Amino acid sequence: MRTFKVIPPPLDDIPIGGLFAALFILIVLSAFFSGSETALMTLNRYRLRHLAEEGHKAARLAERLLQRPDRLIGLILLGNNFVNILASSLATVLAIRLGGEGAIPVAAGFLTLVILIFSEVAPKTLAALHPERLAFPAAWIFVPLLKVARPLVVLINFFANALLKLLRVYPGEVGQETVSKEELRTIVNEAGALISRRHKKMLLAILDLEKAKVDDIMIPRQEIDGIDLDEPWEELLEDLREMPYTQALVYRGSIDRVVGFIHARNLMRTLMEGELTPEKLEGLIQEPYYIPSGTPLNTQLFNFQKAKRRVGLVVDEYGDVLGLVTMSDLLEQIVGEFTSDPTDRIADVIPQEDGSYLVSGSANLRELVRTFGWKLPTDGPRTLNGLILERLESIPQPGTSLLINGYPVEVLQIQDNAVKTARLVPRRHRAERGGDGSH
Repeated sequence: MRTFKVIPPPLDDIPIGGLFAALFILIVLSAFFSGSETALMTLNRYRLRHLAEEGHKAARLAERLLQRPDRLIGLILLGNNFVNILASSLATVLAIRLGGEGAIPVAAGFLTLVILIFSEVAPKTLAALHPERLAFPAAWIFVPLLKVARPLVVLINFFANALLKLLRVYPGEVGQETVSKEELRTIVNEAGALISRRHKKMLLAILDLEKAKVDDIMIPRQEIDGIDLDEPWEELLEDLREMPYTQALVYRGSIDRVVGFIHARNLMRTLMEGELTPEKLEGLIQEPYYIPSGTPLNTQLFNFQKAKRRVGLVVDEYGDVLGLVTMSDLLEQIVGEFTSDPTDRIADVIPQEDGSYLVSGSANLRELVRTFGWKLPTDGPRTLNGLILERLESIPQPGTSLLINGYPVEVLQIQDNAVKTARLVPRRHRAERGGDGSH
């Protein structure tokens, strides 16, 4: 019985057109491997995870491949080098058949240029600009291809990983990606139209909460309004009727003798049930809630929630009352003011016809920055008076002018060794008037 051995035809017997077709296919495959590598490695991992959780099948496959990037890279480079070497061999055969051995260097140079342009630069640039467009289709191919070529890929990775371990690099340990607060701030800032401007400001404000302290937003001690239990009963009742707050501070004689807080809702319920007496009034008073000076806003937000309180007194290390902070004040640092007109929101600011503003020396700098967008320093003194005194290093006289961060400021009134009123000219109005703002 005769046996027949199948011998593949020599390359000389393959038509030149067939060799060119094979070379074209190899170049396309090389472009696919090169582009898919860049596409998979430049995928936005957070968007990929989101799509995978939403049920996107290709995203799930891509995420699974990226869990072991060493194996993925090994597979891609194995395929890419194989097709490139095979393409080089075909180019050599074509060069010999078309021009003899002298044409081999020309073919090598031409093939290098073709691979560089059509299989490297162009596909990798496309993949970097639109990674999902190439990465997701490639994931469908690489997952089954990795199963077929796993033995060879594992062998290649074994030697490669052994070399990396000498450098104290362990490819199998792929940690969870994390971002810092500053990186998250950059992500929010560069989100563009994906996040509305208002929501972007809210997200950035949340990130800034720990930078600000309760001292920065508190109502100063001298501006705290409350109910004095030592007043005659008739005057006390009149104060309670005109109480404009949801919760009011209650004290005896002075703010240094705080009794607690009274809620307008409980007071109204008692008035509707019958006559209000001093005993019933004291029964409605809730014990005071104190906040240490210097507490970050993000910590205080959690503390308010934990204590189920909405207002607290800021005290220093000696227990003296410095000011008052409400939940509303804190939330405004995130969502902004609850009224539309900036001049209604800050009574310490009065706009003038010439575009300038009369600003009280006790005006809070953070409130001015957040409400009007003025670029005033907020990492030092909390009030405009404090900022002026810090810059001048002395108590100014009325008429004194200075420049603060490019804003002309003129001191108008001095009271009790402090700036009572100052005039501030915003940059845009100064530009309209053609002046440089310096005095």
